Amino acid sequence: MRYAGRVPGVKIVPAERAVEMVAELLRAKPVPPGLSCKVLGIDGPGGAGKSTLAARLSEALGGVPVVHTDDFASWENQFDWYRRLLDQVLRPLADGGRVRYQRFDWDRNVLAEWREVPASPFLILEGVSASREAFRPYLTASVWIHTDRAERLRRGLDRDGAQALPLWQEWMAGEDDYIAREQPDERADLIISGESGRS
Repeated sequence: MRYAGRVPGVKIVPAERAVEMVAELLRAKPVPPGLSCKVLGIDGPGGAGKSTLAARLSEALGGVPVVHTDDFASWENQFDWYRRLLDQVLRPLADGGRVRYQRFDWDRNVLAEWREVPASPFLILEGVSASREAFRPYLTASVWIHTDRAERLRRGLDRDGAQALPLWQEWMAGEDDYIAREQPDERADLIISGESGRS
């Protein structure tokens, strides 16, 4: 099933209001049991504008940390990295311990340096499958970025080059499977337009 990028009957928040509305949502929601930090999942397909929203929201909330799922995934491992993020970020966060993770280097195709996640009242988890089922017990809220499929592909090829078209086609097919299986767009607290931002 191919993801068409729409949730019927759901109002999409315009990009210019996204930061304000997501910050308001996050502040209003209670912290999940066992956590001392509110975690926001910013999910959506590649090229939708997730990184842009995460950066703007982080700034609006006073420079809170952002963890990118791209620091765990790769072209060869699109979704099966989640246990490492659980072990290195979400479970230590829930335990009140030190949070640090090893970034995956896409260019060298190896695990690279370790990154510290500073203590904060908020943490933004951003990237494809950031609101997957395995992460939901740790999330205070999740948002889904809606952007036209053709626009997402254009952005991806602008960033990665025209030679990456087969990789992007395969990546988008994997996203379609994830969305059909877990329906993160239908479970999101807000649907945000990514049309005026860039990922």
